[in-house]
Amino acid sequence: SDSHIRWSLAMPAVTFEKVGRVARVLLNTPEKMNAMTSELVEDFGRVIGRIKAEASEIGAVVITGSGKAFSAGGDLAWLKVRSKDTPSRNSQIMHDFYNRFLLVRSLPVPVVAAINGPAVGAGLCLAMACDVRVASRTAKLGFPFVSLGLHPGMGATHMIASVAGYETAYRMLLTGDLVTGAEAKELRLVSQLAEDGPSAQAEAMLLAERMASQAPVAVRTLVQSLRRKQDEGLEAALWREADAQAQCYNT
Repeated sequence: SDSHIRWSLAMPAVTFEKVGRVARVLLNTPEKMNAMTSELVEDFGRVIGRIKAEASEIGAVVITGSGKAFSAGGDLAWLKVRSKDTPSRNSQIMHDFYNRFLLVRSLPVPVVAAINGPAVGAGLCLAMACDVRVASRTAKLGFPFVSLGLHPGMGATHMIASVAGYETAYRMLLTGDLVTGAEAKELRLVSQLAEDGPSAQAEAMLLAERMASQAPVAVRTLVQSLRRKQDEGLEAALWREADAQAQCYNT
């Protein structure tokens, strides 16, 4: 309907606001549980670009979801289209798709994910690509790629092991299990728990404010040092994942 079209034009799928020296990025399609639609991918890239352009006034970034979810992950309609494409095209398309979200790792300041509700599949991969994660104790987190007949993507095979160790990577990826925020903290997927979604968002903002209040040059150079180490092997993992996913689409 016209009103729906006008509404979607007026409301970008991703928004951001500056709160002091913290940029708060909101995945803003609550009616789709902030699923990774092409529209959300486009808007996410635009917002990251704007934050980079204004980076001199920003000391940290918080990424969270509007409504009850952080992000329900890949858009199933989009994934169905992929199953009709060729493996070589799919490999390139998937690699490009991952990189649009992994742009978050090119921000010059620390990035905190506030996992306010379900973070699933590619949605949780986005949170894993951030530097620190704060989760609601009751939020559901998981990587159900194998349950959908897919090899994991978006850096999952690299980032989970890097953040939480191989034991957790094997366990979470091979089962597709959904765990609560509280269990995710035991598994070292997140470093801080909050009672509910709004508290997770508030506590992530406080954490980001503490980072943003430190000496800017020290923080920025430190973020580069830590990410440089963590990103060793990431690009190879992304291509491996994209190729493996492309093979899975053909089965």
